[in-house]
Amino acid sequence: MTPGNPVWTLSGFGDEIDADPVVQLAVLQALGAGHIEVRSAWGVNIVDLDADQLDRLSGLVRERGMAVSAIASPIGKVDVTGDADAEVARLRRAVAAAHRFDASYIRIFSFYRPANVPVEDVRDAVMTRMRALADVAEAEGVTLVHENEKDIYGDIPQRCLDIIESVGSAALQVAWDNANFVQVGVRPFTDGYAMLRPHLAYLQVKDALSATGDVTPAGEGDGELRETLTALRDDGYEGFASLEPHLADTSALGGFSGPFAFGRAARAFRSLTDSIGVTLA
Repeated sequence: MTPGNPVWTLSGFGDEIDADPVVQLAVLQALGAGHIEVRSAWGVNIVDLDADQLDRLSGLVRERGMAVSAIASPIGKVDVTGDADAEVARLRRAVAAAHRFDASYIRIFSFYRPANVPVEDVRDAVMTRMRALADVAEAEGVTLVHENEKDIYGDIPQRCLDIIESVGSAALQVAWDNANFVQVGVRPFTDGYAMLRPHLAYLQVKDALSATGDVTPAGEGDGELRETLTALRDDGYEGFASLEPHLADTSALGGFSGPFAFGRAARAFRSLTDSIGVTLA
């Protein structure tokens, strides 16, 4: 990095493009990305890929001269009253995938709660589970990045901070998502940036409209993307920026955009970073 010209590493959720990882990799590379964030391949979630599938996927990534920025696992995107040991077991499969791809980061979540149960009533259960996940990460030498998904415990900045501070592990950091904050009534930069910046390790890129919650390309919503990106530039951020456009469809386990909409999202983000003097590589 040279002074005044920071370089961020562009990545993206491959399965937002297509179920076929060959198409995923080709489109990402055409958009100037040298990395992919792996959530699923051939329609199979990353924690459910068998050893042969992981080997095949690893070979495809390697053939393209690309690398994996993160394992986009579904860990913690389940009800907090469920089997805690089962989530630890799923995390171990995500860790195995991370080691296979030489990836340092694994995305996780902080659990849903049953209907009509106050968020305060599940706090202790959430912290116990997050601590158990962090224990695995510490032992395995990977970093968990918590995404502020709508309706989980850590969906607002104050509870994201509560998780990070209460668990108190260097192996548990923040994956920042502006659009998800908008969808729960948070002004991302105004309400959360200063609070969470010391723990921000990974940037996920999408925007959203506050009136409807609809996801938009970066800079076309109310997610204060320009303010956030400018502050990250000024703070010396040098990490990944991972496109997760969600422009065509969303489900409990993720979203989809297709190659055309994914390209639109990538161009919108590059336009923003170009305008503030950040290089994507």
